[in-house]
Amino acid sequence: MKVAVGPDPSLVYRPEGHPEAAKDKGSFRNYTVRTPPTLTVVLDPEPPTPASSPLPGQHAQFRSFSYKRMAVLEAVDMLDRLVDESDPDVDFPNSFHAFQTAEGIRQAHPNKDWFHLVGLLHDLGKVLALAGEPQWAVVGDTFPVGCRPQASVVFHDSTFQDNPDLQDPRYSSDLGMYQPHCGLENVLMSWGHDEYMYQVMKFNNFSLPPEAFYMIRFHSFYPWHTGGDYRHLCSEQDLAMLPWVQEFNKFDLYTKCPDLPDVGQLRPYYQGLIDKYCPGVLSW
Repeated sequence: MKVAVGPDPSLVYRPEGHPEAAKDKGSFRNYTVRTPPTLTVVLDPEPPTPASSPLPGQHAQFRSFSYKRMAVLEAVDMLDRLVDESDPDVDFPNSFHAFQTAEGIRQAHPNKDWFHLVGLLHDLGKVLALAGEPQWAVVGDTFPVGCRPQASVVFHDSTFQDNPDLQDPRYSSDLGMYQPHCGLENVLMSWGHDEYMYQVMKFNNFSLPPEAFYMIRFHSFYPWHTGGDYRHLCSEQDLAMLPWVQEFNKFDLYTKCPDLPDVGQLRPYYQGLIDKYCPGVLSW
C-alpha cells in the first residue's frame, strides 16, 4: 500500500540527473511508503490506553514471540530476500545495509563493540515483511499515537486530515492521553520494525546497554530525533539518550552505497559479538 501525495517525494531529495548519481548527505532522506496514521485505526477498533494489557492488534500478535525460532545471523540472512520499498536510496537487499551500517560504526567507534552490533541488528524487525505483513505496516517513519501528530511527521497535513482520533478530544491535543514528560517508555508508538525489534530484544534479554535499546526503538522516529518535536513527552532519560540516537542515525543514513561489503569475511566478527550480547536461538 502506497500513499499517493503529489509527485514522488523522493525527487525532492535526489540530485538532478541519473538516480544513481553521487548524492550528498542531504539527499538520503526520502521515501514513498507510509505507515498508517494511528494505533487506534491500525491495531484495534477500540481506542488504546497506555495501561492496556495485552496490547491490541499487531502488538498482541507479534509480542507472543511465536513467529519463529532463529539465531541473529539467520534473521540477517532472511533480509537477503527483502528490499525496503520505503528507501529509494538503495535497491539491494537489506542484509547488505545492515553490514554497511555496522561497519561504518565500527570504523568511527572502534572501541564500542556493542555499537557495532546495533548497526547489524537495527533493521532485523523487517523480517515481519517476510512473515506476511505488508511493507507499509513494517517500514517508514514512526511517531506516537494517542495524541495530536506534530508538524514534522511526514505528510502531516494530508495523512491525518481524515483521522478519527483527531475528532476525539482525548487524543487530539498535544498531550492526548499522556502526562507531561511521562517518558517515551510510556508512549505507544506507531507499529513498525523498530518497535518489534525492540520488543524482541527485551523478550530475549539482550545484554546490551540502554543506549542500544533506544537506538533500535527510535531510529525511525524522525519527528523526535531530527524534527525536534515531542519533547513535551520526554523524560530526562529520553533527552540524555537522544544524542546517541542521533549519532546512530548518521551511520544508518550515510553508509548506503552501491559498493557491497564482503559479508562472508565479516560474519565471524559479528558472530563473536552475537555470542557476547545475544547468543543462541532466539524467539521472534
